[in-house]
Amino acid sequence: MPVKIRLARHGRKQHAYYHIVVANSRAPRDGRFIERIGSYNPNTNPATIDLDFDKAISWLFKGAQPTDTTRSILSQQGVMMKKHLLEGAKKGAFSEADAEVKFEAWMKEKTAKVDASKEQLTSKQIEEKKARLKAEAKVNEARMAEIAKRNAAAAAAKNPPPAPVAEEVVAPAPVAVAAEPEVEEVVAPAPVAVAAEPEVEEVVAPASVAVAAEPEVEEVEVVAPALVAEVEAPATDVETAEETTEA
Repeated sequence: MPVKIRLARHGRKQHAYYHIVVANSRAPRDGRFIERIGSYNPNTNPATIDLDFDKAISWLFKGAQPTDTTRSILSQQGVMMKKHLLEGAKKGAFSEADAEVKFEAWMKEKTAKVDASKEQLTSKQIEEKKARLKAEAKVNEARMAEIAKRNAAAAAAKNPPPAPVAEEVVAPAPVAVAAEPEVEEVVAPAPVAVAAEPEVEEVVAPASVAVAAEPEVEEVEVVAPALVAEVEAPATDVETAEETTEA
């Protein structure tokens, strides 16, 4: 009876994990099996492998044939290398102790490579996560800015009048204060009213001129009586002479 080491599928859709089993090659994939020797979960990164090393070696020496996928898993875990070294020891190429030393050296080298790969993968995952977080932060900022614009536009659409009214009410305030110069212009004509007094003085001046005219009248009056007296005096003499003559 041909025996194979193969995978039996379990789990749900798009999240499957597998059992590593030893089964009859004619049995269904997920049917009856002889023995389960491990499990394989490809959903993790790196994949998780749990294998019973001794049972795997034992079944390989019994003639069980691994499938391609199972062979890759066994090779990664060092099962195929250990089988190769043990076969060499059986043929007399080297002793089993030497085979064990070589296997340990190989496992250390393999483990170092796996650890380096895990560290590189971990650092890569961390960088990718940081880059993803930065990208998400930028997207969130853009979304928040867009939401803020929409909210501002909605608020402006709902209440457009208040802002213009407030500006119009505040603007006339300086105009009301600037009206004070008009009061100063009203006060300015006061000196003009006082300056009207010289006009009264000019009216008084002709009064003194009228008074000054009086001496001219006096001169006429003084001169007139003198002349009359002088004229009248000779007339009297003339009349006297005439009267004398007639007599």
